[in-house]
Amino acid sequence: MEFTPTEEHQAFPGMVNGGIIGTLLDCHGNWTAAIALMDQSGDSEPPCTVTASYSIKLRRPTPFRSTLRVTGKVVEIGEDRASVMMSLSADDKVCATGEGLFVAVKEGHPAFHRWN
Repeated sequence: MEFTPTEEHQAFPGMVNGGIIGTLLDCHGNWTAAIALMDQSGDSEPPCTVTASYSIKLRRPTPFRSTLRVTGKVVEIGEDRASVMMSLSADDKVCATGEGLFVAVKEGHPAFHRWN
């Protein structure tokens, strides 16, 4: 995924806010898990997944005027959950990494219909 920050995404002049970085990693990790679970089950649509846990490491300042590239890789998958490693880079340098556990939810969960 690619993301181009705008003025309001800065923590201070020239650098992206850590909360924005965490959000990008969480969101991309969640979608990585949802697609992997869909592929594993053979379904035609991804399940509704939520974040069970995630953590990030801010490795270097993330420059504001760069296109950010976020990647996700499934490292473990179960029937209804996937563990994902994520990375965020700017100018071909890793600025942040993360890991998360994302779980498919069923009807009755408050987040179940959020994609409709």
